[in-house]
Amino acid sequence: MRIQERTREWTFTIEAVHALSDLLDEPDWMRDLRVRAWRFFEEIPWPTGKEETWRRTPLRGFHLDAYRPFSPERLREIPTEGELATVYQDHLAELASSGELIMDEGQAIYHHLAEEWQARGVIFTDMHTAVREYPDLVQQYFGQLVETDANKFAALHYAFWRGGTFLYVPRNVEVTLPFQTLARLSLPHSAGFYHTLVITEENAAVTLLEDFFGGQEGMHDGVVELFPGPNSRLRYAHVQDWDMTLWNFGTQRIRSSRDSEVIHLISSWGSRLSKVWITLDLVEPGARGQLLGVYFTTDHQHIDHHTMQNHIAPACASDLLYKGALKDESRSVYQGYIKVWPGAQKTDAYQANRNLMLDGRARADSIPGLEIEADDVRCTHGATAGPIPEEYLFYMESRGLDRTQAERLIVAGFFEEVLTRVENEDVQRKLEATIADRLGVPLEDLGY
Repeated sequence: MRIQERTREWTFTIEAVHALSDLLDEPDWMRDLRVRAWRFFEEIPWPTGKEETWRRTPLRGFHLDAYRPFSPERLREIPTEGELATVYQDHLAELASSGELIMDEGQAIYHHLAEEWQARGVIFTDMHTAVREYPDLVQQYFGQLVETDANKFAALHYAFWRGGTFLYVPRNVEVTLPFQTLARLSLPHSAGFYHTLVITEENAAVTLLEDFFGGQEGMHDGVVELFPGPNSRLRYAHVQDWDMTLWNFGTQRIRSSRDSEVIHLISSWGSRLSKVWITLDLVEPGARGQLLGVYFTTDHQHIDHHTMQNHIAPACASDLLYKGALKDESRSVYQGYIKVWPGAQKTDAYQANRNLMLDGRARADSIPGLEIEADDVRCTHGATAGPIPEEYLFYMESRGLDRTQAERLIVAGFFEEVLTRVENEDVQRKLEATIADRLGVPLEDLGY
């Protein structure tokens, strides 16, 4: 690439798509995918706010040209041991893991995979390394679940994706400790496009925790693709703690094979506005999945989750539980849909969204839905929104707590029902620490 191109401030154009692919020295198939995605992005109209999925989440104030898709001359150098120690202290504490990956502005700056799992064929690395070193495996799955034209933001993601996690677990390998990825945006006005791809073969088991943070005055547009294989167990936790000035968009999809079991958790704390689509496809008999969500909004935050429990095969089960606490003038939107296709008999699906209103100015919209085309199923859904009952607060205050302390304990207990379903004590402990930090109290004060 010419020197002037390396110092150029790129904007969102087809020329920038080619320049990014050149910078990363990508194979032709990836370049072609990016170009195809850019064409889709240009063809798909921007949301107007009249669409059902966007009616409650207007994009007022969002301007794509305010962000840089990438800045080659600002790629970070490998950090010093002191810098890494700071990152570890703040984000990796109390979590024993099988491997760690740290990314900054889409670039991997630290990577570790325990030798035990390397020897057994596990691959845990950043997406760009995976494209170079495992091209056939990546090409088989990349972009096959979340399509390049899934929505306007998915198309933009595939045109400019940069950085992300690649995790592959071979047949009959059960990884005992979780993997963890830290992904941050450190430059103001950056646009991040992290991509996650997880593949578990038959009878495999693994847990992945991803932690996203930073991004002052920036935007993030991510994609997550999860492929749990037959009779495998996959646990995935997506912790979003972006800067409160960042715009966050995401498309996440799971394809569950025969007799597989998946737990998907999204934890939304940060961002100015978040709009995330999460889809669980149960495509073979016996597949089981849980979709879990926790969010705590403050100030003028706007958090929107759109979920789909897509029952395609018979004898599958899905269970969804999303819980949120809202303060100040913040707003949450939950739109959930259970779809049972013809022939998907013996379906068992449940969906619940619970909202704890901590301020009379906050607002929670909950829109559950069912579409059933089979006649031997059990499908139910429910949604609630309300303040903390006064009798709960009175009981806590009668035990010597002031009102603020009582409220904090009740909020912590409210989220605990979701966290206990994660089924990994280390991951659960980390999420509890995040909640404690959000509440502004030490973890031990919440009784965790």
